[in-house]
Amino acid sequence: MKATEVLADLKRRFPNEPEYIQAVEEVITTIEDTYNEYPEFERYNLIERLCIPDRIFSFRVSWVDDKGQVRNNMGWRIQHNNAIGPYKGGIRFHSSVNQSILKFLAFEQTFKNSLTTLAMGGAKGGSDFSPRGKSDMEVMRFCQAFIQELWRQIGADTDVPAGDIGVGGREVGYMYGMYKKMARENTGTFTGKGREFGGSLIRPEATGYGNVYFLLNMLQTRGIDIAGKRVAISGSGNVATYTAEKLISLGAKVVSLSDSDGTVVIPDGLTQEQMDYVFRLKNIYRGRIREFAEEYELPYHPGERPWQIVDCDIAMPSATQNELDGDDARALLKQGVIAVSEGANMPSTPDAIKEFLAARILYAPGKAANAGGVSVSGLEMAQNSQKLSWSAEEVDSKLRQIMADIHHQCELFGKESDGFVNYVKGANVAGFMKVARAMMAQGIL
Repeated sequence: MKATEVLADLKRRFPNEPEYIQAVEEVITTIEDTYNEYPEFERYNLIERLCIPDRIFSFRVSWVDDKGQVRNNMGWRIQHNNAIGPYKGGIRFHSSVNQSILKFLAFEQTFKNSLTTLAMGGAKGGSDFSPRGKSDMEVMRFCQAFIQELWRQIGADTDVPAGDIGVGGREVGYMYGMYKKMARENTGTFTGKGREFGGSLIRPEATGYGNVYFLLNMLQTRGIDIAGKRVAISGSGNVATYTAEKLISLGAKVVSLSDSDGTVVIPDGLTQEQMDYVFRLKNIYRGRIREFAEEYELPYHPGERPWQIVDCDIAMPSATQNELDGDDARALLKQGVIAVSEGANMPSTPDAIKEFLAARILYAPGKAANAGGVSVSGLEMAQNSQKLSWSAEEVDSKLRQIMADIHHQCELFGKESDGFVNYVKGANVAGFMKVARAMMAQGIL
């Protein structure tokens, strides 16, 4: 397999899907040497089968707003690969959603789920509908219309969706309620559900907590303590806020949060009182980070991301894809950043990744560092199938172990001759080999 030839063919066949091509390129260029050690992979054209999704569902979603006007959006579900378990991946509601973004997310999800050691394949779905500015009733009507189109394609042993950007507990609840009504079953098909109807403790916290646990494992390899370190975080949703909460508990200083409108800088570090305010603002009032800045008279930078405006030791991009570019990476390295751990999916551009790897800092790609969310989703699936409910301590203990296991796999496959761990290569090779072996064992499907 020559990565350049595979990429050229995919670009020809999917010319208008840059995010998908970017994700594929990041993986296959790092696994090329390993892939070529197994001639049987090439005989069965495994790389092409792995890059192209098993199936794609696309559909119109018609719903009625509060003024009685009929509105129309597009919906998708990308079922990428189920070699190691049922399709598993979130649903994203945002105006930027398109098929290319969802194909990249589903491709990444396949390897991320492989790394968790749990039996889950990869999928992703979503719509160009944005919940922002919509009433609860409008959101409910949209979610119900979305699931009316999708419910036949999902199920507890087939495809298990969860939340993502724009899809929190409210949206999952509405979608699961309609799925249960249409399918006439109560099997826990969605994860991220409310605690009262099958949800797992610490599921909302899991991606943020898991990212911090992975970061701690990385820092430990160099004997670095997190206490007192200045950490820049982008975003202010579940991933960002629970990352911040865990860091505060460990003695780190969180010096930024952001949303799509701008960034707030917290020079002295986020306090627990301020953290509580952000939770209320975002989760109850669905407010903007600008309001937090105004409440505490903190510097606010409209339209900017944190990376070139804050002084930090560690960066944890936790908002969205391609939010940290080459210029941002160079700015972070210039100020002496020692680690970057991704809470979002593919938040660093290829140029940024090259800068981090060339500088030999600790850099954790999202498919490894943010796997905590889907890991606890897998644990939620296990609890649902057994009709059990585990304590927060049990779930957190399992999450810590899973993140440690992921870190170990990255070290195993990513350690170079000089001792430097290339976590990008390690995560890609480890995730790939498990899926590849499963696909080979099951024949050409």
